[in-house]
Amino acid sequence: MLLEEFDETISSTFDPYEVENVIEGFPKIGVSCFSKKLFDQLINKFRGIEIAFSSCGNGKLPIYKINYEGLDIALFMSRVGAPACVVQYEELFAMGLDRIVVFGTCGVLDKNIDDMAIIIPNAALRDEGTSYHYLKSSREIIVNQKYKTKFIELLNKHNYSFKEGKVWTTDAPYRETRKKVEDRKKEGCICVDMECSALAALAKFRNKEIFQFFYAADNLDSAKWDKRSLGNNDKLSDKEKIGLLAIKFAISMR
Repeated sequence: MLLEEFDETISSTFDPYEVENVIEGFPKIGVSCFSKKLFDQLINKFRGIEIAFSSCGNGKLPIYKINYEGLDIALFMSRVGAPACVVQYEELFAMGLDRIVVFGTCGVLDKNIDDMAIIIPNAALRDEGTSYHYLKSSREIIVNQKYKTKFIELLNKHNYSFKEGKVWTTDAPYRETRKKVEDRKKEGCICVDMECSALAALAKFRNKEIFQFFYAADNLDSAKWDKRSLGNNDKLSDKEKIGLLAIKFAISMR
C-alpha cells in the first residue's frame, strides 16, 4: 500500500512558506467552521475586518480579524474534506497562525446522541488518505489530548452537555455503508466526519495546536438516514451560540 510508505523528510519539493508569506501582525489564534451561513453570522456579530484570504482553483476564502476580550483572533471558513482543509491550514500556519479551534457538524453512529449535542473526539480512525503523508501508518490517532480538560471545564461552566468518544474520519461520505457503520461502531466510534484525523496528523507534524469538536447533525444509526439539523439554515441561533463557545475557548488557549 502506497499509504504505508511514509517519508519523514520535513522539506518537500515546495513548501507552504513558498506559497504564502508571513503576514505582519497576523493573529496567532484562529477559529473556524465549515458552514457559510454560520460563518457570515459570526462575522457580522463581531464586525470582522478582512485581513487576508486563502485561495485555490475553486476561488478565494476571506480571512477576518475580530477582537474578543482584548485578543485578536483570525476567523475563517474551512474547506470541506481532508485534502483541501489540510492544504488551507498549511498556508494559514505559513501566514502566522499557531493555534486553531475548528468545529463543525458530524454524523452520529449512536441514535441516542441528541441533535446538536456537543461531541469531543478523543481519537480518530484514519479512513482518509491525507494523514498518511504527515504521520506513519496506524489505524487511529489520538485527538485533543492537550486542551480537552480545559474545554470540558468551559462546557460545564456554560451548562452544555457533551459526549466524548472516537470519530471515524472518511473521504467518502456516500460510501458509509451499513456494514461499515456497524464495524466502526464495534471499534468504539460514536460519530463520523471528513477531516479530524488528517488535521490531528498535520498538527503533530508541524508542531502546531488544532483543537476540534463537533455538534451532532445527521443520524446514521437507524434503518433510514435521518438528516436532522444538517442543513445550513437549521437551528442557526443554537449554532451561533456554539460559535461563541469556540471563540471563548480560543481565548483560553492564549
